Amino acid sequence: MYDYVFRNALVADGTLNKPYRADVAVYAGLICLIGKANTLGAKHVIEKENLVLSPGFIDIHSHDDAEILMHPAMEDKIGQGITTDINGNCGVGLFPLLEETREDLVTLVEDILGIYDGPWDWKDYKGYASRLSGTGVGINVSFLTSHSALRIFALKNDVRRKATDKEIDLMCTLLDSQLKDGSIGFSTGLYYSPCLFAEEKELLALLEVVKDNDKLFAVHHRCEGDDIIPSVDEVLSLARKSGVRLEISHLKAIGKRNQGKVDEVLSMIENARKNGVDVKFDQYPYEYGSTSLFSLLPPDIQKLTRLEQRLAVSLENEREEIKEEMLNPSGWDSIYSLVGPENIRMLLLDSNKELEGKTLSEIAGERGEDPLDVLLDILSEETGKAVMMDITETEDNLLKILRHPLMGFGTDSLFSSEPAHPRTKDAAMHLFREYVSRKHVLSIEEAVRKMSGENADRLRLSSRGYIKEGMKADLVLFDPVLGKVDTVLVNGKLSMQDGMVLDNLNGEII
Repeated sequence: MYDYVFRNALVADGTLNKPYRADVAVYAGLICLIGKANTLGAKHVIEKENLVLSPGFIDIHSHDDAEILMHPAMEDKIGQGITTDINGNCGVGLFPLLEETREDLVTLVEDILGIYDGPWDWKDYKGYASRLSGTGVGINVSFLTSHSALRIFALKNDVRRKATDKEIDLMCTLLDSQLKDGSIGFSTGLYYSPCLFAEEKELLALLEVVKDNDKLFAVHHRCEGDDIIPSVDEVLSLARKSGVRLEISHLKAIGKRNQGKVDEVLSMIENARKNGVDVKFDQYPYEYGSTSLFSLLPPDIQKLTRLEQRLAVSLENEREEIKEEMLNPSGWDSIYSLVGPENIRMLLLDSNKELEGKTLSEIAGERGEDPLDVLLDILSEETGKAVMMDITETEDNLLKILRHPLMGFGTDSLFSSEPAHPRTKDAAMHLFREYVSRKHVLSIEEAVRKMSGENADRLRLSSRGYIKEGMKADLVLFDPVLGKVDTVLVNGKLSMQDGMVLDNLNGEII
């Protein structure tokens, strides 16, 4: 007796095979038959021939670390067909955790992960995973160990500097224990404080631990704008020297003047791979991104505490120096300079709610002030979260990246603001609506491959990512034209039915 049979389904199986018709039967959490199934006695028969049946989508770049504690059913991921996601990206994560520096970690992560107001009663990956197991999870989840958490643990309340040899040794010991306990790799965000203060010596020491444990290194590299070429070269060099598997996060070139550099970046990655570097990259299907508004400040200001940052942008002499550095940056990405105030929109401002939804240019026009002064005024007043959205690249370059054979799908989901960037709740279906069905950039099988089998292979998830007999029954039935999900199974159990997300906790920590 089968638990589920998808009868005469149009199957896109996670490979590059053309979609084909078959019955797909599920029993005891596994795909047990692909072909012609006897449906007599089957508990559930689902027959919707106009829809596509694919493996559950795997989101290789998420920021759901706090969200999954607050909303374990993960309706926003299930609703777009994502059955597995990878967290702890960009060097931002929740473990390891030292009680005396907990508030420092909370302040650091809240603009990306959101505010978790429950008990912080874990110390490490094992404790964090135990907490999730206790409450249950709606999707399958894995976690990278974050560089920020390691630095805060080892350097205490003085993280905006280079680490001593003793502190590097402590970080390496901590990382080794997290990886041995089940964390799938290590991530850093060299654009963000405090990771941006790490020297090559520190990074290579940590990557030696990653290599020894045969785990993944994911990186938001240092500069995605004017200095994107040396920035990508830096992380390729780190991978070459250490021998780790490298995942470059949300690959793009930011700013109008840098759009011509994408071809060179892709060539660099291709050549590195030909020469033995195990490198791939991910991206979400939008030309615009989202991050903390405070991250627009220069690196020397990011060294300061949030209170000190607010004071610095308030003082006339310091403000003028900050403005000069933001308008004429050297060796760092000034998002303000790269994209312009007309392309920076306020998503969430705890202290200036009336400005949410407006661009810096619009606010400046209303006030009759310079847009950069407006930005610094907002930051000087902000005592809570500040999240923005910015147009970063051309669609032509986005499509070039999406098409590339080394690209894997990620949402870069953020739950720190509401409304969130649309990638958080709709990235997977947006990809099918916009770039498969309307613009024909990818075929159905190519898109499904990038969203399932490709990422499963990259993450070494040997039992997921494909519709094959014996594989875990993570399955999605969806309409690629309308971009709507109808049915989702997670580990062979129903998580979405007839377009309605069920409040079920069928996921696993993997």
